[in-house]
Amino acid sequence: MAQSGYTLPVFAVASAKAALLQLLNRDDRRTTIELDILPGNADVAIQQIAALDEMSALAVTLSDPGDNLDLTRNTPIWAWVRLCDRQSQPLILEAGEGLGRTITGEAAIYRYAQRLFDANLLPLIPADKTVTVRIILPEGRQLAQRTSNEAFGILEGLSLLGTSGISKPLSAADHLEEFRVILQQKVRESPNLVFCIGSNGQQVAHCLNIPEATIVPTGNWLGALLVEAGLHHARSVLLLGYQGKLIKLAGGIFNTSSHLADAKLEIISAAVIRSGGSLEAANRVLNAKTADDAHQQLIQLGLAEQVFSDLAVLISQKATNYVKKYADVSLKVGTFLFDRKGQRVSQDSIAQELIDTIAS
Repeated sequence: MAQSGYTLPVFAVASAKAALLQLLNRDDRRTTIELDILPGNADVAIQQIAALDEMSALAVTLSDPGDNLDLTRNTPIWAWVRLCDRQSQPLILEAGEGLGRTITGEAAIYRYAQRLFDANLLPLIPADKTVTVRIILPEGRQLAQRTSNEAFGILEGLSLLGTSGISKPLSAADHLEEFRVILQQKVRESPNLVFCIGSNGQQVAHCLNIPEATIVPTGNWLGALLVEAGLHHARSVLLLGYQGKLIKLAGGIFNTSSHLADAKLEIISAAVIRSGGSLEAANRVLNAKTADDAHQQLIQLGLAEQVFSDLAVLISQKATNYVKKYADVSLKVGTFLFDRKGQRVSQDSIAQELIDTIAS
């Protein structure tokens, strides 16, 4: 049976609480920390703990997300904690090495994580003291390179993000069913839906002033959810996603998991030829390391605008035909492609029409 684990904020708070207790109770060498994870409680193992001097201590936990495929598994989370005389506030949170910062320089510690810190640390802080907590993720900067954090405006590391302390594993079927239920709820509110492919799609949607009531998460199940939208009488779907994912639809690949198929460079190179590009240009695309690299190569050749414009149109056509084939209904589909940083690559005319309609 699949095992649940905990999200990254839980381990950060556990490290901080262990270090604080070490400062307040010098002989406290506990190996587990009990936390209020809002709601419920969790016992978190402490790997190491040490007082650095009379007013500071360091504690370490290891991330355990359970049976989820999570890149933070076993990564160490350090909390450096310092006591000092009371300042303007009792608890100060800082970003150390590997914990990301927003573009305004603030620590990437979001609402749920802040609530966890408050619930578990504030009751322990003496009335005349202030506690500074600096969260350090020694592997955070490296791991962040494997995420889309920059599209969220999170720089130089990972974030303490999430709405729950429990990291519950879901099977592929569970995930698809969850997205189907969300779609069915959303289409009752709005006949015009926005499919956000990946977490960075949510950020781009926000920048386009697209209301949350229209946004449907999809994971990799574009085909199944397009058909679901058609069967539940959606009027339109705006496909909003990273170009390296959505381009697969132009090749007739409607489950975008790279474990099933990954022909994006081949699809882009075929589009180069269809757009009148040379065999040399197509080969440059095929030799690119990523879809974004291929895009940059085509910018240098002066072909990017035409190639990706054609691809956006083709994606929408393929999606419309897919729904007609499997649901026997007509669904208007528009496509908006962006890069890893959330910057627009291309869109078709239907996408702009839908954005104007939905965001108005």
